[in-house]
Amino acid sequence: MTNSRVAKRLSYALTLLLIVSQLSAVTAGPEFPNPGNPGMSREQQRQLGLQAAAQVYKQMPVLPDNSPETQYIRQLGQKLVATIPPQYSWPFEFHVVAQKEINAFALPGGPMFINIGTITAASNEAELAGVMAHEMSHVYMQHSAKQAVKNENIGLLAGIAGAILGATTGGFVGQLAQMGVQFGAGTIIQKFSRDDESQADAVGAIILYKAGYNPQAMADFFKKLESQNTGAPPQWLSDHPNPGNRELAIENEIRNWPPKDYVTNSAAFIKVQKQAATVRAYTAEEIAKGAKTGEWAALNKQNGANFDPGGGAAVPAGATVPTPSAPSVSLQQVLPSQRMVATDLGPIKLSRPENWQVTMPKQQGQFVTIAPPSGVIAGGVGYGVLINGVPPQPGQRTNIDEITGQIVQDLQHNQGAQPLGQPQAITVGGAQGRALALQSTSPFAAANGQQQKERDWLVTVPQANGTVLLFVFVAPQSEFERFQPAFQAMLRSVQF
Repeated sequence: MTNSRVAKRLSYALTLLLIVSQLSAVTAGPEFPNPGNPGMSREQQRQLGLQAAAQVYKQMPVLPDNSPETQYIRQLGQKLVATIPPQYSWPFEFHVVAQKEINAFALPGGPMFINIGTITAASNEAELAGVMAHEMSHVYMQHSAKQAVKNENIGLLAGIAGAILGATTGGFVGQLAQMGVQFGAGTIIQKFSRDDESQADAVGAIILYKAGYNPQAMADFFKKLESQNTGAPPQWLSDHPNPGNRELAIENEIRNWPPKDYVTNSAAFIKVQKQAATVRAYTAEEIAKGAKTGEWAALNKQNGANFDPGGGAAVPAGATVPTPSAPSVSLQQVLPSQRMVATDLGPIKLSRPENWQVTMPKQQGQFVTIAPPSGVIAGGVGYGVLINGVPPQPGQRTNIDEITGQIVQDLQHNQGAQPLGQPQAITVGGAQGRALALQSTSPFAAANGQQQKERDWLVTVPQANGTVLLFVFVAPQSEFERFQPAFQAMLRSVQF
């Protein structure tokens, strides 16, 4: 074999290698980055976001859930959420504010608000999706929590411990202000750095691409805002500083992504944009004045715009379970995922099914709920786990049998639950507790539409400080065995 032939073969091999590398560069799709660990638990972020969202409903005019604009925004939002890997996602919620100015903001843990002016200003659905994807990316990257940690404000909340023991968190508005969430007369806006904006653009581009929209539409909308800036900048631009040539940055990022036939517009967007133009919307100045007088809280209540995170609140102690108040749900909607994820609730840590969400208590006496979204309604929980605690009595030693008996009596009186047998010893997280099965009535109807029995598995566990934690595992009696392995796995994972 001559040197000339060797050279030709090497040249041929190098050409093939170059072609393969070029093809790989073009065909490799974008991957979501790891958002990192901000040093604040997901549950803490979620609780902060929910409390802030409740404030929005007091300080701003919010459209009711059944409005065409809200329904459309939620459908579009869920389309974007579906692109995010489950391990990095959040229980996003979407709401529409009746404000003329162009703006949108997302709060820690997932609540997002879109101004009606943003819907009317977008040229097409892709641009509107771009704004939403950008805001979702701030939540994805946990920018608010990272700001808190950076400012050495890690201990913003005591977590679930305060709720269980009846303590108050205090200074909530101040805590959010430290995170960059600004509370003013009629405004609850989040301030971000230019680095945050660059990351939100990059992650937002991935969301758009995977949802079938051209990521360039996001830059197009921001460019439109800047071109309209003849006086004071639009509110969105003042809260979201331009990190630098957005168009070029996004163009460079998507250059080597596999080509797609992008969606630009839809009949649904055209219809809702026309409808949005007829909605009574208010200026920022009007909203600021109304916030001072409590006008928006009254108007939202009158219009049926009530804040209901996840479609259902945690069940308060002493609540009566309706029978039945919801139609049956399919098992596929509520069965626990086999993949368990770690969950930090403050005084306890445990693993939960990946597809079950955590709902933190809004006020003293309420339960923490870990449940599938379809298994919870406003009046109760039909599938999932309820967690609460009984504080110690001053000067008295904790007697697990007496306290368990008192809890059972309370469940009998308030929930109509009847014990099935006697409490049995059980070990949870190294502590000796008690377990007892009870029977009550499910808030969900059976498949035939009729009332059905519910199995409630009560587990009580004493703590070193005298508190007794209680877990109530809930499912219809006919299906309880399908859920029991997940319930047992959650108990085995408990750490104090």
